[in-house]
Amino acid sequence: MTWVFDHAWMTGVFGDKAVAAHLSAEVQLAHMLRVEAAHSRSLGNERAARAIEAAQICPEDLTEGTAVDGLPVPELVRCLKAQISPELHGDIHRGLTSQDVMDTAFVLSLKDILPIFRQRLSALQEDLAQLAQAHGDAALMGRTRMQAALPITVADRIATWRMPLERHLDRLDEISARLLCVQCGGPVGLATGGAALAAPLGLAVPDKSWHAMRDGFGELASWLSLVSGSLGKMGMDISLMTQQGVDEMRLRGGGASSAMPHKQNPILAELLVTLSRYNAVQLGGMHQALIHEQERSGASWALEWMILPAMLHCTTRGLSAAQELLAQVETIGA
Repeated sequence: MTWVFDHAWMTGVFGDKAVAAHLSAEVQLAHMLRVEAAHSRSLGNERAARAIEAAQICPEDLTEGTAVDGLPVPELVRCLKAQISPELHGDIHRGLTSQDVMDTAFVLSLKDILPIFRQRLSALQEDLAQLAQAHGDAALMGRTRMQAALPITVADRIATWRMPLERHLDRLDEISARLLCVQCGGPVGLATGGAALAAPLGLAVPDKSWHAMRDGFGELASWLSLVSGSLGKMGMDISLMTQQGVDEMRLRGGGASSAMPHKQNPILAELLVTLSRYNAVQLGGMHQALIHEQERSGASWALEWMILPAMLHCTTRGLSAAQELLAQVETIGA
């Protein structure tokens, strides 16, 4: 089985079209070309910038070169120079390194993705508030270690689902300022031309190139895992509340069983738990990717490419699944 986020049928469970669009090869290529054009323009060569913007390159053009070079930018530069007049070559990619282009392109995708998180977290908060308003006074048995403890209300349990979302929104504001920075360090991270590149891209200028300082992406991964963990807690609670014999919640719809047609499986609640556990596992990998040797690492950097997009997928899908799940609630309360 290939990657579940865009697999022919598994994408029906795990896929999220919004984030997939921003992480697609086509969009990443467009961002890399945007970075190259902005850099040529910052060097004062408008003709080179316009030629880059007019270049006709598709993702497949970079496949063979990436296999040889380990990353797509050298082949991208070769493709650009093959289409652009030689007198302009001197101001194409001059002073940049491949990591500048790829990191900044990815940050441009994050610039579009982070508002999706904000919108979905806010919408989920509202959905939970409405659920509490409709059912909050109903009684539930409070359970500790899955054993009956003392009576609580539906509002009490919903509060444990909703309140972390407020903190996640606050954290999102904090990390966004640290994340949305241009990368323009040149060969060994000492270049200082970031301001001219950052302005047209709508990005901030860091104090220093972050080629080998990946704590921003590590912090993002931690945030993604926290959000997924909060959603997973809600999914676990709902899975337990819908158990036959407990019957504290009833959902409309649900998943069918091929062998037991009388069943309605809490698919979305289970999905929240799965996505949470996946992100928790991946977090360790992203923290391994913090370990860059000297001024740049190929191995640690490439590890980010494998892990961070999947974590973004998991979290956006979790937020949409949580909203879909709450829309299925028919009754809640003992």
